[in-house]
Amino acid sequence: MAAPGRGPLTTDFVGSQYNGPGNLGDHDHEGHPGWRIDQIDANINGWLRNSTPRTVLLHIGTNDVLQNYNVSGAPQRLSTLIDHITAAAPNADVFVATIIPLSNSGQEAAARNFNSAIPGIVQSKVNSGKRVHLVDMHSKLTTGDLIDGIHPTANGYDKMAAAWYAALQSVPGSIGQGPGTSPSPSPSPSPSPSRSPSPSPSASPSASPSPGGAGCSATYAIAGQWDGGFQATVTVTAGSSAISSWTVGWQFGNGQTVTQSWSTEISAGGAQVTARNAGYNGALGAGASTQFGFLGTWNGANGVPTLTCTAG
Repeated sequence: MAAPGRGPLTTDFVGSQYNGPGNLGDHDHEGHPGWRIDQIDANINGWLRNSTPRTVLLHIGTNDVLQNYNVSGAPQRLSTLIDHITAAAPNADVFVATIIPLSNSGQEAAARNFNSAIPGIVQSKVNSGKRVHLVDMHSKLTTGDLIDGIHPTANGYDKMAAAWYAALQSVPGSIGQGPGTSPSPSPSPSPSPSRSPSPSPSASPSASPSPGGAGCSATYAIAGQWDGGFQATVTVTAGSSAISSWTVGWQFGNGQTVTQSWSTEISAGGAQVTARNAGYNGALGAGASTQFGFLGTWNGANGVPTLTCTAG
């Protein structure tokens, strides 16, 4: 990565999580699928102690809106979270973004109302001497940039990246160190939670047989669960040889259904579900992994199914 008029920059993304497209390079981050502001806040001090970030990118509040979780109190929760970040990492620059649009009109209205409070929150921190900066992310995307009404398409993520980069460029030192400068802790997107609604993570993995040859394996984890709904994440891993495509199948045992998905093409017939790679994540090198996720419904029980994975 380089900035205009400067040599290459040294950056290091940090965080307890590790995933993303293979060509991303640095996969460390602190994004947690479906987590609300309060859940991030409950863990922030430990993460900051472990990572000591130089820069924090914060795009948060969407899951509070999607889960209709005390939305009127979300601005105050955000303000408290920022206070905890600036207290634990007083020398870090904290970039706070407005949340991107949502296709559902009622949720979009709630998102706009939440966003309207963010400039005042940020200004109050600046007035207190905090290194906090506002990023207008909402205006950079439209609902046409969403793949499922919630999550951005690849082009939508490009637009978000451009907005973050422009903001970082405006604050000297926040984006990394150029040649000839002394090193310092580098930018971190922590916490910048993923945008898939689920209130509480509870890992419940179920793996297909270990990959071998040109095969693949898949593991299933329930990322969060609430009354009548849940979010699951599936990780697909290539075997000892590269693959060009993958198909994951399973059968729900408790009447669950899939309502939304991302980074995959899902078809379902009764309890049987088949998930195929999207156009951009089918090719995996030997031992490489990719993830897809979905939202579903459940009633009474939500057992973890056994997965099969077939490589092409």
